[in-house]
Amino acid sequence: MTTSKVTPVGAVRPGLLEKLVAAVRPEFRAEILAFGPDDPVLGGKPCRVTGCGRTGRIRGLCFGHDSRWRREGKPDLGHFIATTDPRMKGHQPLASCRIPGCLRGRKERGLCTRHHYAWQRSGQSDLNQWVAALPPVVEPDPPATCRIAYCDLWVHADLPFCLTHGIRWKEQGRPDIDDYARGYENDSTPGHERIDLRELDAHLRLETQYALQCRHDDAAIRIAPSAVQVVVNFLAATEVSSLLDHDEHAWLQAWKQRFPKRARFSNGDSGRALLIYARRKVEESHLGRGWDVEYRRDAWRLRNLGVEEGPATVRFDQISQTWLKELAKRWIRWRLSSGLGTGSATKAALALTSFSRFLTSPAVGVDRLAQVDRPLLERYLADLHTELAGKKIHGERISQLHLFLQAIRRHGWDESLPANATLHSEDFPKKGQLLPRALAEHVMTQLEDPHNLNQWNDPDRRLITLILIRCGLRLGDTLRLAVDCVVHDADNAPYLRYVNHKMKREALVPIDEELEAQIIKQRRKVSDCWPNRIPVLFPRSRANPDGSKRASHSGYQHALAEWLRRCDIRDAHGNPVHVTPHQYRHSLGTRLINLDVPQEVVRRILDHDSHAMTAHYARLADTTIRRHWEKARKVNATGQTVTLAPDGPMAEAAWAKQRIGRATQALPNGYCSLPLVKTCPHANACLTCPMFVTTAEFLPQHRHHHQEVLQIISAAEARGHTRQAEMNRQVADNLEKIITTLEVDDPGQQEAAADAS
Repeated sequence: MTTSKVTPVGAVRPGLLEKLVAAVRPEFRAEILAFGPDDPVLGGKPCRVTGCGRTGRIRGLCFGHDSRWRREGKPDLGHFIATTDPRMKGHQPLASCRIPGCLRGRKERGLCTRHHYAWQRSGQSDLNQWVAALPPVVEPDPPATCRIAYCDLWVHADLPFCLTHGIRWKEQGRPDIDDYARGYENDSTPGHERIDLRELDAHLRLETQYALQCRHDDAAIRIAPSAVQVVVNFLAATEVSSLLDHDEHAWLQAWKQRFPKRARFSNGDSGRALLIYARRKVEESHLGRGWDVEYRRDAWRLRNLGVEEGPATVRFDQISQTWLKELAKRWIRWRLSSGLGTGSATKAALALTSFSRFLTSPAVGVDRLAQVDRPLLERYLADLHTELAGKKIHGERISQLHLFLQAIRRHGWDESLPANATLHSEDFPKKGQLLPRALAEHVMTQLEDPHNLNQWNDPDRRLITLILIRCGLRLGDTLRLAVDCVVHDADNAPYLRYVNHKMKREALVPIDEELEAQIIKQRRKVSDCWPNRIPVLFPRSRANPDGSKRASHSGYQHALAEWLRRCDIRDAHGNPVHVTPHQYRHSLGTRLINLDVPQEVVRRILDHDSHAMTAHYARLADTTIRRHWEKARKVNATGQTVTLAPDGPMAEAAWAKQRIGRATQALPNGYCSLPLVKTCPHANACLTCPMFVTTAEFLPQHRHHHQEVLQIISAAEARGHTRQAEMNRQVADNLEKIITTLEVDDPGQQEAAADAS
């Protein structure tokens, strides 16, 4: 029997041994751990061969039956599963010697050792004739049978097993007889479904047992025992006594050297992940978790702080100044505790890392906070502009540094910060108005085509796409939908209830009966998969035993790109279309606005805080603007109606001129209808200009202007300024006509109203 390595475990880490001994349960204290298909983490679905009882690892087959299927030439899989023997080679009764009555194991040519030697000594060449001539063997005192329960062969010589089982027992190093026998009898847990920890140091073995117990209790990510054995063998080869002997970086480098083909982190490696998981769990047991452990680290592990989604770490290791690093940690900890998202915390750390590089440059050489004054900040702003001008990150870096300096001053974290170390609004790059991101109707028609929607390989992602298109949710909010996300009002109309994570509140959006039926179908499907759990509506397909892990952003985005290529979605110019999930939200807002849905309703559907945000999402189409312009009542400076015939011979040209005028000659209270090629001869005299045109949307400005003009006239008459009063009286008269005309609902009364005034 192989003996374990032994070291004085009490000297490894003070107090750690006692914690591990108290924590590890008896079922995980064995040196060889065996796991069946029913284990939620180290098991899996049973082999598809009825009666096998092993874990199906490949195509639903256990390794043994998959190997047999390959050896037989890969026949029809369904037929193979229905006809093959569930028992595997090595776990079936062995054939006995060919001589009748002899129950010894076969050595060669179908004969036991004794009869094989007898045949060789006989000198007879025809084995079949020799066997037929022998009388049956009669043993008055037969030997004991093999210790393997299902093997009825006689033991071989002085071995406790038959010949074949005895040879295998010796090849395995003569392990404990009872353990060896049980290994054969338990057909559901072959060697590759076991984890052998005997080669590990005693303390390291206890740490590994504790990590496996934690992984088992988490019930979050499956891993095959064979993958665990790779990690165990790797640890045994390092000859360390504890996982805490190296930090995470050192373990990753050692793993990379041992398995160079697994070096890229983009390639999933369950063994590497288990190694780091095990070290973190042991460290957590030894030191605890939370801010007391993470704050002093240069890379905060956010999962150890209770953060389950988003970036896993916030790094400070590239901030070289100790004083800046301490202030950065204090600031970001405060922001996280006040509800800041982890993505924003990562951006904050990156911004201060950039500032640290600037401070360490030879031309700057700042080594204390007292040197960070306004002239230094202006130099940094110049460097940022040179490096990042025109990029979104430019403004983010300035904003994060501004908030950092503001927090130091507000909370009094360091009084040495100069009073002029401030950033002003003029320091931020000017934001240009973003172009509309709504998809063209030509593209949306292709995306909503049932034939194209049916080309989704995954029905879950097809439903996600429908929710994004019809409800305008953000992708993250869609992926977080609970299974009970459909609610009804008093009229039994369906609504989709979701959590707006950006605004940190619940919201409702109306849905149609078709979408409701598909959501209910999806809810039933996931509930059937996890009947005793409360899964999310769109659970992750892998590494999700309890259904609580939602599908990932990147998974949907990659699948969306593949779907677009598969459907050959193209724009009006025939080019392949690139679509982001958020563009569906812009498209819904734009559609609703152009269907004359009031902006307040659109704001509520999209769950925006302000109309300004809704206006950014939802832009009026040119045809909608024209339709409203033609419909609106338009008057000139004297209150007379101005008509724009939509079907006249000059309609298109007139509308083109009007479009340009709205864009370039908009006035505070109307529009200038003067052609762009002409220069206006009326300086600030629009209300007496024949080219002035206005509509009812400017009524509030006209009323306010009218009151101001009346006050000017009264003041001028009181001072005897007759000329000033006369000039403004014409403006007041025109304003009264404009207001009266725009307020009249009956178009037939417009001319009369203007004349009467």
